[in-house]
Amino acid sequence: MTTVNVAEAKGRLSELVARAEAGEEIIIARAGHPAVRLVPAVAQTRRFGLLDVRVPDDFDSPLADEELVAWE
Repeated sequence: MTTVNVAEAKGRLSELVARAEAGEEIIIARAGHPAVRLVPAVAQTRRFGLLDVRVPDDFDSPLADEELVAWE
């Protein structure tokens, strides 16, 4: 974990973002006190047992007519 002040973070933002993307946790401090934590934004997948279930963002959108199935 690395701590930098706001002024330093402004000048090194690209480097700090790259380090956070690589998995390092960066703390940005204001007046010597931690203000924010810079970590990678990773899409998380929830696991239900052994199945890898992914729900698409449009799961609740209406189906097109050709996608409708007649239930008998």
